[in-house]
Amino acid sequence: MLLIIQHLKSYLISFSSVIAQLDWAIQKKANWIIRSSRIMTNIGTGFDMKKRITLMIFLAALFVIPSYSYPADLGAVRLSLIEGDVQIHTEDTSEWVGAVINMPLSEGDRVWVPEEGRAEILLNDGTVLRLRENSALDILRIEDHSYQFYLDAGHAYVNFRGPKGHLVQLDTPVSSIRAYDRGIFRVDIPDDRSSDISVERGVVYAETKKGSTTVNEGYTLSVRGDDYADLHPLGPSNGWTRWNEERDRALYEKRYSSRYLPEELSPYSYDFDRYGTWRSVPEYGYVWTPSVVVSAGWAPYRQGRWVWIRGDYVWVSYEPWGWAPYHYGRWAFNVSIGWCWVPPVRGAVYWGPGYVSWVSTPDYVAWVPLAPRETYYGYGYYGPHSVNITRVNITNIRVKNVYKNVYVNNAVTVIHKDTFVRGRRNGPVHVKENPFLREKISVGRPAITPIKETRRPDLREIKGGNQPPMRIREVKVEERKKERPLVPRKTYSVMRPGSPSAEMPLKSEKGKAPREKVVEPSRERKEYRVPAERKIERPEKQKTPVERKREYPEQKDIRSIPPEKRMPANPEGSKFPAERKMERTPLKQREYGSPPQKEMKMPPLEQKERGVFPKEESGKPQKQIVPEQKEKVSPEQKKREQKEIEEPGSQGGPVEKSGEIPTER
Repeated sequence: MLLIIQHLKSYLISFSSVIAQLDWAIQKKANWIIRSSRIMTNIGTGFDMKKRITLMIFLAALFVIPSYSYPADLGAVRLSLIEGDVQIHTEDTSEWVGAVINMPLSEGDRVWVPEEGRAEILLNDGTVLRLRENSALDILRIEDHSYQFYLDAGHAYVNFRGPKGHLVQLDTPVSSIRAYDRGIFRVDIPDDRSSDISVERGVVYAETKKGSTTVNEGYTLSVRGDDYADLHPLGPSNGWTRWNEERDRALYEKRYSSRYLPEELSPYSYDFDRYGTWRSVPEYGYVWTPSVVVSAGWAPYRQGRWVWIRGDYVWVSYEPWGWAPYHYGRWAFNVSIGWCWVPPVRGAVYWGPGYVSWVSTPDYVAWVPLAPRETYYGYGYYGPHSVNITRVNITNIRVKNVYKNVYVNNAVTVIHKDTFVRGRRNGPVHVKENPFLREKISVGRPAITPIKETRRPDLREIKGGNQPPMRIREVKVEERKKERPLVPRKTYSVMRPGSPSAEMPLKSEKGKAPREKVVEPSRERKEYRVPAERKIERPEKQKTPVERKREYPEQKDIRSIPPEKRMPANPEGSKFPAERKMERTPLKQREYGSPPQKEMKMPPLEQKERGVFPKEESGKPQKQIVPEQKEKVSPEQKKREQKEIEEPGSQGGPVEKSGEIPTER
């Protein structure tokens, strides 16, 4: 329920702020429009009524629209990571100077990454652009949801995370790359006439002077001059790629703080997750407190300096998390948890140069962070609870002492005026009383004219070996902007402005066969396909077991031998039992359930009982007596014979009968 109330409150604040700005603009410009209309009526009869109305509408729109606009491009791009002597060249510095973290970048600014250096540029939609050593990048355009960069030399890694409708265009000396959907791609420039465009995820649209083509995931487009372009599979990853993947995981995987931030600030969740914690207070709800504090006397807007950037003093924090908390929302002091940052409500997210109030004297400059719902006086519109002093007479504004943080111990920062201008510390400033309780509060920034040092974010000197080469220094960004326009439409050409793009001819290297087209690897789930039916070649009809013969080499057919010359079933003295006579059952009989009948051989004892004995004749095989040829024996005689067999010593052995052969014991 509390969450619903907060969302409704944010929508009401956003709607009321827009209505208030429109009403203020109409009121302030009403008198001017009336005066203009009177002038137009007195110009003469050369202007008819229709032309006068058209001119009045144009003049009204010309003055009303800037009244509620704000410099959104100044807070859209910033340096979020720096390694080594990274340098920048801005409109204000007019020379290459040392860069610092959290430095805002704008159109026309340039970045140079020297040997053993790296830099990361973060866009407000979550897109990151990283540069490797010996890389030069120019920021050509920052428009509504569109960004254009120019990579003059080196290596760039782009993780485009903008929603639908956003565009990133990266140009090189021989190519232009445009990304419309989320994806990851790399651009490497081996020399002035070459470019390698590698797509790790998603799809990009690449163009040269010869035409354009689509580079899908898992492929690399190698451009060599104006006449050669080769599309081939992506190569193995290296240390540069692995470092970018680890950095992406750190930035985008957790995002614990996104549940407490408005959607516009979710790209900065990594800073809030790593460097602070979220607490709930009765007055503001969930607030964020930094867990890394330099000293006990820490206060917001103290670790850094004010730099003159594009016509205003902008706070550049030296703290790694010091971007969103100093350019969005407000700061408050809670007795239980100390200093805490209050995020802006949904629908009222506006970037600002630094939400503070000023006191400026001939000797020193002082500022204090503004608490929630306190009025900020700035040169432009910065959301609810702000006043655009470019459209009002500041001499008629008198600021009352209504700032809560003025009464917090050590909340007011006071420095020498020379320190503010030149950036060099001249020792602490001793004031007897709080400046905000004694001096007049300034409306807007202090009226101090900036000098060369005021325009530099860092005063360190760069070694000569790390400075950009001469060909990079001589580049004119304005001329480059004329050569390469920002083209949002896919079907239109960047190399030939105003013309539709043609198909790029892809060739192979000279003297080598063209590469075969490889199936594009995809991280999506592959569609299952039923394998094709395999044709099995079957042999000719096999013979049934009945029809088969078991043949042995050099063995005669036993049926051709006369019966009297055949081997006996069990010759005398043989250690092996008599071979069983087995008959094979036909296959047809097996299939219809007739069990095969086997002829079992009689054991020796049963043979004796039935009077079957082998006939002993020298030189001739013995002849078996079948049971049908045996004489019939009475039961009494059978018992008597059995007794004589069991007691051989009583009668001297069994009585021999004609036709029978006694067995040996």
